[in-house]
Amino acid sequence: MARVILGVGAGIAAYKACELLRLLKEAGHGVRVVPTPDALRFVGEPTWAALSGEPVATDVWSDVSAVPHVRLGQAADLVLVAPATADLLARAATGMAPDLLTATLLTARCPVVYAPAMHTEMWEHPATQHNVATLRERGAIVVEPAVGRLTGPDTGKGRLPEPAELFALAESILSSRTDRGVSPAPAVTRGGAGTGDGPVLAGRRVLISAGGTREELDPVRFLGNWSTGRQGYAFARSATARGADVTLVAANVELPDPAGVKIIRVVSARDMHAAMLAEAATADAIVMTAAVADFRPVARSESKIKKDGLVPEPIALAENPDILAGLSARRAADGPASQVIVGFAAETDPDLDAARAKLARKGCDLLVVNPVGNGRGFGGGDNEAVVLGADGSATPIPRRSKDALAGVVLNLVAARLKLVSCPIDRLLAAKLCQVTSLTDGEERGPSAVHLGVGYGGPSRQDGRPDQ
Repeated sequence: MARVILGVGAGIAAYKACELLRLLKEAGHGVRVVPTPDALRFVGEPTWAALSGEPVATDVWSDVSAVPHVRLGQAADLVLVAPATADLLARAATGMAPDLLTATLLTARCPVVYAPAMHTEMWEHPATQHNVATLRERGAIVVEPAVGRLTGPDTGKGRLPEPAELFALAESILSSRTDRGVSPAPAVTRGGAGTGDGPVLAGRRVLISAGGTREELDPVRFLGNWSTGRQGYAFARSATARGADVTLVAANVELPDPAGVKIIRVVSARDMHAAMLAEAATADAIVMTAAVADFRPVARSESKIKKDGLVPEPIALAENPDILAGLSARRAADGPASQVIVGFAAETDPDLDAARAKLARKGCDLLVVNPVGNGRGFGGGDNEAVVLGADGSATPIPRRSKDALAGVVLNLVAARLKLVSCPIDRLLAAKLCQVTSLTDGEERGPSAVHLGVGYGGPSRQDGRPDQ
């Protein structure tokens, strides 16, 4: 059982934190709710106490003999602040500690996650963006807000991610620490900000593909596969939990959006090809979990192909672009050479010798070979694999949850990225490289420069009225 501090800022989204609290409790975690004083204007102290089974305080003067403003942060395995308002982020970034929550953030030596919720204009304001960058630089995970309905009639970016996705992110963070043998949290990081040894992918941009592509035969039929996208979404959650800036290219996936992840929706293999190449130049790591169709119909019927008693003509097929090989070729030609590329090979009868040949042919760094069929792989909650490395390594991953498998693979990715001094400088890369529109015939694209930009950040927070 983990010890979780649920910090609650003074925003209308505070009511959603009640559901988040319920999910954490049902998972067996001990949860102490620490609201800001004005957060109680939205959800009252009796509600938090009843749902958590723990006392609730907002100031440092309650139960002084237990020294809660120090002990809560010291004992926590995770601090999750939802919602985090603009005012709360500002106080966290400047280290102010006028109440129990902000004092707790200063003493926390565990992962700290902020889930911002505010109006779009407040989120986009340079001051807020500066505060977010500061917190990330110190090691905290600041989840990107969702897009949707805000307070009143407004709609835009600034909505609190759904409680189920924040819970999934929290579980991923806690499991990643268990995988690394960390409990409850090691020593301090830069500036005493404190998230232990920090998220292993902090400051890194990770590009992930997920789902199964569809190739249309006519307006109602397509060639496709059984992929649901669950493994790719597990990678997105796990990468976010490790501090990465995650972009997910999703093909025909009907799952809730992972919290804090940029989603690009596609349908066909050529759609995914264009999207992946467009995003690849500024990625530190690429994970190709999607089940991409190898072939597509040469022609698409503009009307439904009808059953008229005649045997239909055979369907002529054309080969789709090889996305994984194309990404590796792009890296070899234009860089960045430090980029780590991970491929997936779903096989009904895995042959490791054939898989090693495929690894070499595709030019990637890691190839995750996983068995499918007979209830394995597609659609289920578990997976198993052997991860082959271009360096000759082989890492067996016995059957486990897809989130846990993603964590093992991402730890292998992080180990390879440690050989690189710093993440890609995306701003400089954008200035130096002109991204062309990507079609089947256009293989040229941006190169990237490897200079240092860091993100990440622990925390602190508010006490005055939140905005």
